[in-house]
Amino acid sequence: MASSGLSQDQVFEVLKSPRRRYALYYLRREGGVVDLSDLTDQVAVWENDTTLSGLTSEQRKRVYISLYQTHLPKLDDAGIVEYDRDAGTISLSRRARELDTYLGDVSRPAIPWDRYYLALSLGSILLVLGVWFNIYPFTLVSGIATAMIILIAYGVSAIGQYLYYRRRTVQGLPPELRRAESQ
Repeated sequence: MASSGLSQDQVFEVLKSPRRRYALYYLRREGGVVDLSDLTDQVAVWENDTTLSGLTSEQRKRVYISLYQTHLPKLDDAGIVEYDRDAGTISLSRRARELDTYLGDVSRPAIPWDRYYLALSLGSILLVLGVWFNIYPFTLVSGIATAMIILIAYGVSAIGQYLYYRRRTVQGLPPELRRAESQ
């Protein structure tokens, strides 16, 4: 496995199979080591648009065999997952982050975080200048209070952004299935 990033051809090759994309969505959602049987069940549920109790053994078996023999080894060879065939466990590698752009949910408008932080920075600059030049009503705020207001604003914003992205990447269905469901 090379330490450089995945080529565009590698990315497209890995992501061309819905089954591999579903496996990656599930691994991202679970955020740790998963068992092949749990991964198989979830991918089969998504593929067959059913529930776990509604899955047939044939549906489960078809997904299991292809994951075990084809899809997980391909993801492992690309360095995207760490697949222990003997233990039947799978986890995302650090390299999997290279696929986040391609696996993201682009169907919903995102919060324009760049503009948000730009506005927050401009507001902070105006607050500091107002306190520095003793402009009313900024004279009511001390230098320490100004620093605390700015630090709290950035801290709360960072937590909010973290939770926003975490919620978007770990919710139930893969984005492509959410789009199909809403049509």
